[in-house]
Amino acid sequence: MTTLFAQPYDITACGFYFESFEDYLEKAAKAVNRYGEPVDEFEIQFIDGDDLDCALAGAWQLSQATISDYFAAVEDWDDTDKIKAIIALDELGLTLTQVADDPDRLEIQISHIKDMRGLAIEFVDEGLMGRIPEHLKTYLDYDAIASDLEMDYSETEIAGQTYIYRAD
Repeated sequence: MTTLFAQPYDITACGFYFESFEDYLEKAAKAVNRYGEPVDEFEIQFIDGDDLDCALAGAWQLSQATISDYFAAVEDWDDTDKIKAIIALDELGLTLTQVADDPDRLEIQISHIKDMRGLAIEFVDEGLMGRIPEHLKTYLDYDAIASDLEMDYSETEIAGQTYIYRAD
């Protein structure tokens, strides 16, 4: 469960915690300052949830205008979709409008390998570098292959996990 906090910009008003967009709308409609005037503007803060949802909130740049789509993403997307969205927003510079509708249309290949050398080893083992006889694999320079892969692949850390990705 994801918990957010709406911190009013009005220093004479109290904020509130919420766990859904509907909860936010209900509590925001009742929010008043010390003088009984309605509070309209809030800073939205991530308070609690899993690490990936926290990273998504940071990439999403939560605001009153974006929390509805954020909650929809947290509830409907799988981890791969969330990782793609974070990469698209933080690493590739795409806008929320380009990402929020459908993360599946993002052409981002994600590998759960911890470094480029590991990716090079995987590519050789899977035959993506051509057919290499077993007895010759010990002579391969995996660091050089990894260096070449860095031309097309990038490395990032999201929620404490390292990912290698390629965006087409």
